[in-house]
Amino acid sequence: MAFHYPNGKPFHDQPRRDLPLNYGNRGMTLEEDLNATNLFYREHGIAVIHKKPTPVQIVRVDYPKRSAAKITEAYFKKPSTTDYNGVYKGKYIDFEAKETQNPTALPLKNFHPHQIEHMKAVKAHGGIVFIIVKFTTDNDIFLLDAEILFEYWKESLNGGRKSIPKKTFYNEGALIRIGYAPRIPYLEVVEAHYLI
Repeated sequence: MAFHYPNGKPFHDQPRRDLPLNYGNRGMTLEEDLNATNLFYREHGIAVIHKKPTPVQIVRVDYPKRSAAKITEAYFKKPSTTDYNGVYKGKYIDFEAKETQNPTALPLKNFHPHQIEHMKAVKAHGGIVFIIVKFTTDNDIFLLDAEILFEYWKESLNGGRKSIPKKTFYNEGALIRIGYAPRIPYLEVVEAHYLI
């Protein structure tokens, strides 16, 4: 199936490099862990938070059999905003999730200007906005308020540093301890930092 960006350029999926199995993580990605966590939150009536689907315009469909349609060409309709949004205790939550193999910093190239603008708009309307970042070299997962991301983003636009150092996550963010149910209990951090 061929996907294209809004500017018409084709999307090329990067081949996934097989990483060694980490038994502490059971091979799950941050997205899979967050999806499982959000399912737990929904099933237990704690919060309603979903992963946002990327809007796609289907262009061509093949029908090899009457009962089996196959999408062969599609385009991303528009750039997506953030990964997750929903409601917790009457508060709107919006966040982006990123993984990095860089052991010392999160490169800002992982974000796009439209995502930053979206997060700023949500923050301006009173929403709770943050990023969740997993450093895959040691499986550390942090929650960092979007305001700190905005500061580094502005600095990078002015010729400054192009990444957020890991020490910033330790000093100004919150380390999320991996659990079982839920797997990534990030709402504990939201509760402690935003709702008290």
